[in-house]
Amino acid sequence: MATLRETRSRIVAIRNTSKITQAMRMVAAAKLRRAQDAITAARPFAEKLKQILGNLAAAETDFVHPFFEARPTVKSIALIVVSSDRGLCGAFNTNLLRTASQRIIDLAAAHPEATINVVPVGRRATNAFRRRSEHVVTEMPDVFLRLDYSTATSIVDIVSNGFLAGQFDHVEVIYNEFKSVIRQEVRTLQLLPIQATTTTASAHPVDYIFEPTRVDILDTLLPMYLNTQVWRTLLDSNAAEQAARMMAMENATNNARDLISSLQLLYNRERQAAITKEMLEIVGGAEALNG
Repeated sequence: MATLRETRSRIVAIRNTSKITQAMRMVAAAKLRRAQDAITAARPFAEKLKQILGNLAAAETDFVHPFFEARPTVKSIALIVVSSDRGLCGAFNTNLLRTASQRIIDLAAAHPEATINVVPVGRRATNAFRRRSEHVVTEMPDVFLRLDYSTATSIVDIVSNGFLAGQFDHVEVIYNEFKSVIRQEVRTLQLLPIQATTTTASAHPVDYIFEPTRVDILDTLLPMYLNTQVWRTLLDSNAAEQAARMMAMENATNNARDLISSLQLLYNRERQAAITKEMLEIVGGAEALNG
């Protein structure tokens, strides 16, 4: 049985730990508010851009942009895996890396002759894929310490140039999508080739007039679309990470408080037992003297 000193030391240590987790929860909550505002502001623009792109893709024309061309044989696949830079956020990175591993297995089964290339974004993904056999195109750790739009453009430049040059035939992004404070879902987004989406409005034929030309419009719009989609995944992942960390630290704080209550009860019992033992020894000694 633990002594009173050991129990008291455990209570002090756990109380100090609960103060740290409480402070981390408050920091994550403050960061979550900013991250949530950022992804909420970015989603309408991304959805509208996707709708415009769907309308342009649905227009009847003989021109097909290279970003829409699906390769008949997939020989090389690029996976962009977006993780966090830090831990202490529950199963955030574990679920992501598990999904990425399963996706690699599925792609290898669907395309046996294809090589898998990985672009790890975030320190956790970078460290994980250093120990794996997949080819790492480039490492991008510590991007969330100061998240910037240029990070998204850098990622898009790597995969889009590789796609146009024939280095990659298929590009996907695996990331955590922010649903709510208590819910984050791992998503897989096909980035290239772009899948043309149609809206309900496209059911009615429209005669489009392109100025200057459809080629010029797509050459300008498609890189913007790719940058927006990758930027959205980074914002989603950032918000999901802060939400996961806030909930993990809140659970850790509650567990620490419950453990302190249990240890305090144990400490009181041990202290009462020690006092009772001392009283019995005093009474026994007094009776022995009287006898």
